[in-house]
Amino acid sequence: MALHSISRFARQAIRFLIPVDCAACGTPLTDDPVPLFCARCWTKIAPFDHARCARCDRPFASPVATTFSPGHRCQPCARRPPSYTRAWTLYPYLPPLQDAICLLKYRGRLSLTAPLARLMIDALPPTLTADMIMPVPLHPRRLREREFNQSLLLADYLGDRLGLPVAYTNLTRALPTAAQTSLSRKDRLRNLRGAFAVRRPEAIAGKRILLIDDVFTTGATVNECARTLRRAGSGHVFAVTLARTVESGLIPDRVLAQRASGRTWSIGGS
Repeated sequence: MALHSISRFARQAIRFLIPVDCAACGTPLTDDPVPLFCARCWTKIAPFDHARCARCDRPFASPVATTFSPGHRCQPCARRPPSYTRAWTLYPYLPPLQDAICLLKYRGRLSLTAPLARLMIDALPPTLTADMIMPVPLHPRRLREREFNQSLLLADYLGDRLGLPVAYTNLTRALPTAAQTSLSRKDRLRNLRGAFAVRRPEAIAGKRILLIDDVFTTGATVNECARTLRRAGSGHVFAVTLARTVESGLIPDRVLAQRASGRTWSIGGS
């Protein structure tokens, strides 16, 4: 019997003895390939297909925004360019992807690391080039509480895929800042000033660095990381995040309707 068949039979047996429901739709799981999610929900996770800012990847409301100007930037980037050269935000931060990220990040469901990393790898831009990868760091206090850095877990998979070294001790979080989730954009920027530091500037001198994080909200975190790296002498800094929070005006009506009825869909789902 093939190894795949044995593994599938084992999953079916475990699910029979210990029933598990899909974290998104509540359907009982059998031998679905992604832990905690049924195949139907997982396949509804689709990358952004909107026209987007050429600098921060912010989706534009109209698909014609970049028709005649592929390098068009959003107003915030035009007024005050970020410290990173380019950011790619791959998927909308909506269920079921949102559920999966929260289960990994806050519930310690590490078995979701590989499926989430595969989503990133599948949506990586073909033009991406860098000399090294750096995950957005956690402060030691937060790391002790969580016991892992989800950005580092994802970065390890991307490092293997891209054949790039992962430097995870040079960029550090020097200040135990308040959680960003409860702050406004202005407060997020103020909260992060001086939060990061570079231990060995000589190791990044002139190097193109790829920052990895899980969720992009205002971009304040990756921007402050990039600002710290550039001040320490790095070359271009790029950023890739698995998901991006979505403005309500860009969420299709059908998604809002499904969320109101207790069901979850992602942009791009049929």
